Amino acid sequence: MTDSTSNPSDEATQNAALQKAVIVGLQVDQDPRVLDEAVRFARLLSAPLVVAHVDVTRFVTYEDPDGYVHSAPIDINFDAGAAEFEAVEAAAAAQLRDRGITWTARQLVGDPALAIKQLANKLDAQMIVVGTRKRGIGESIREFFTGSVAARLAHRQHRPVLVVPLGEPVPDEQKEIWPE
Repeated sequence: MTDSTSNPSDEATQNAALQKAVIVGLQVDQDPRVLDEAVRFARLLSAPLVVAHVDVTRFVTYEDPDGYVHSAPIDINFDAGAAEFEAVEAAAAAQLRDRGITWTARQLVGDPALAIKQLANKLDAQMIVVGTRKRGIGESIREFFTGSVAARLAHRQHRPVLVVPLGEPVPDEQKEIWPE
């Protein structure tokens, strides 16, 4: 099941049906292991799954009393968020086909850690699943300035956060960066 409806009353009904969900934060071209782990825990917890994509090119302008979020683009000449959400939703649908799990997709906006935290609060989620960033100088610089979404989630809310490592494993002979 997938439902990315934007009708406020439908969203309130859907939120009620998704209480105690497992939330998985996904990006375009996300490693499938992240969604696989989220499915595994949703099954173990007998919970629905919410696939969340955060559009960082938009920000929240206001939220209606019924929970409907209004947003605006940071740059009025750039709007890639809808296409990215559709790509994430289509990839999730393909991966979840015939898996026998109740799921839905949600498009969030703004800061990824705050947006996922707010969704988790609305749904009283049991768990949040995210992947690590791919290695590379660009990602390292971005993480330096914006921080790790996983670390910010782990420090700013009370739910368990499962971080699925991505990329090549670190060789055993590589020196640890943290002293024992």
